[in-house]
Amino acid sequence: METKKHLVFMAGLMIGALSGIPPLHAQSELPGAPDQLITDDTVRGMREWLANPVVELSISSQNRLRKGMTQEQIDAADKQWVSEREADDQPLVAAILTNPLSSYLTQIQARSGGLFAEIFVMDAIGLNVGQSSITSDFWQGDEAKFKNTFPNGANAVFIDEAEYNEETDTWRSQLNMTMSDEQGTPIGAVTIEVNLNELARRQQL
Repeated sequence: METKKHLVFMAGLMIGALSGIPPLHAQSELPGAPDQLITDDTVRGMREWLANPVVELSISSQNRLRKGMTQEQIDAADKQWVSEREADDQPLVAAILTNPLSSYLTQIQARSGGLFAEIFVMDAIGLNVGQSSITSDFWQGDEAKFKNTFPNGANAVFIDEAEYNEETDTWRSQLNMTMSDEQGTPIGAVTIEVNLNELARRQQL
C-alpha cells in the first residue's frame, strides 16, 4: 500500500514538472544579500518620503510627551500593548494606529506595490510612534533595530538578515535607520521591512 502511495506521489511530481507547475511548498530562492540589494540609492529614495513633515512632527511630539518615562513605565506600556492585541478594548493600540503618522505610513506601504511589508517609526526611547500595521510589541528599545541606529547617530543604517516569509513565499529584510530633525539631531528611528524578491525584480528592469 505504501509503495502504491509513493508511486502516486512521484507521478504527481513528474506531471507537475512537465506542466511547469511548481511543487507545493516551494521556497523562493534568496535573490541576493540584503546589504547588496538595499543600495544607497534605495535608502535615499526611502529618506525622501520620510522627509514628510508629519514624520518629524509626530516623533518630536511623542518625545516631549514621553520624556522622563522610567523603564518600569515603558515595560508597563509594552505589556498593555501586547495584552490589547487580543482584547476588544484597545485604547493604546487604537491611539497609535489611527494617528496621522500611521495613516501616512499605511499609504506609503499601499503605494509601494508590494515592496514594503511593514513600516514603523520609533521615538527616542524606542516606543512606537506610528506604523503601517500592528506590531507584536510597543517598545523596540531593547532590539537590534533600535540599538544599532538611534544611539549611533544621525547617519546610522542597519540592514538586518534576510528572513523567509512562508505565507507570501518571499524573502524579507528590515532596513533600520536613525530619524533626525531639520538640524540633524537624532530624534528616533524607523524600520522598513523590504520585500527582497520585489526589490530584486525592479532592479532587473
